Amino acid sequence: QVQLVESGGGLAQAGGSLRLSCAASIGTFIRYDIGWFRQAPGREREFVASIGKIGSGGIREYGDSVKGRFTISRDGLKTVYLQLDSLKPEDTAVYYCAADQKGNKDASSWGSWGQGTQVTVSS
Repeated sequence: QVQLVESGGGLAQAGGSLRLSCAASIGTFIRYDIGWFRQAPGREREFVASIGKIGSGGIREYGDSVKGRFTISRDGLKTVYLQLDSLKPEDTAVYYCAADQKGNKDASSWGSWGQGTQVTVSS
C-alpha cells in the first residue's frame, strides 16, 4: 500500500486561496495516478481532481464543482499539489489524497488514502 501525507489545510475566507500538498515516497508518481477527494459532514466523498502517473501523459481531470478554480500539479517525484483559488464556503471539507494504478472519479476505485486535511472557508 502507498503511504500518502497531506498538508496545507486551514482556514480561509471566501474568495481566498490555499495550497494542499500530498507527499509520497520517490517512485510513487511513476506507478500511480494521484487523486484528490473531499468529504463534508454528512456527505459522500466527492471527486475533486486527479493527475495521471508520470509517463502516461499526466492527464488532469477535475470535478465539475471545482473546474476553473482548483489546479492539480506535480513537483518532481515526491509531491502533488492542489491549488485552491476563489474559495467558497461550500468548499469546506476534509480533503484526501489518494493513489491507485488506475483511479477514476469513483472513490471506491482508489486503493490508498492519506489521513486527510481540513479546509474551512468562512463567508
